[in-house]
Amino acid sequence: MKLLALETANEQCSVSVVDDTQELFFQVDERAKAQTQTILPMIEQGLKQAQCQAAELTTIAFSRGPGSFSGVRINAAVAQALAWANDLPVIPVSTLQALAQAAYRQHQLTEVTAVLDARMQEVYIASFRLDEHNIMQPVDEEQLLAYEPAQQAVKFTLVGSGAGLLQQEAINYQSLNASAQDIACIARQRAAQADWVSAEQALPVYLRDNAWKKIPEQGKA
Repeated sequence: MKLLALETANEQCSVSVVDDTQELFFQVDERAKAQTQTILPMIEQGLKQAQCQAAELTTIAFSRGPGSFSGVRINAAVAQALAWANDLPVIPVSTLQALAQAAYRQHQLTEVTAVLDARMQEVYIASFRLDEHNIMQPVDEEQLLAYEPAQQAVKFTLVGSGAGLLQQEAINYQSLNASAQDIACIARQRAAQADWVSAEQALPVYLRDNAWKKIPEQGKA
């Protein structure tokens, strides 16, 4: 099994290639909003280092949102294009779940409430708990909430860019970001069970229905 994982939903860009047991390639570009320039060269480099053609991949995993609208859109579009061109299945992974996985990978946290700044006085939020396979699994639904109801939805340690917006003291893990390593970790477990979808079903998740509109058009300027 060889799996390509993509993460651009947090305004950065990272790519990972893994097999059943190890990471074959990982690279991250931390420049904000540089995904369109970097994602394809990074994929090409990753496949070359993994000594693999795109058509030889088992599946492609990507961070499907919620997150930066442009970042989520880029991630989904690239994953779909590669999957269509090479007749591959796709594993969409929640950006919030990947953030929770990053909290475990980097800080050994086993119960977290992942929260991302959604702008306009709102956050994306969901809580996760580590399972027996060392994968962070959801314990509630992903939501887009204003600050006050989001504060009531907090169950565990806050992680992510929206943490300090809900609790001023919750800044320890505010700078935490998910990467393609976390997408790959979650997707590898799902790939072993053939838990994937076709390219046309690999859709982004925005939570905000009118995310494509400009802020004044949303009535929330």
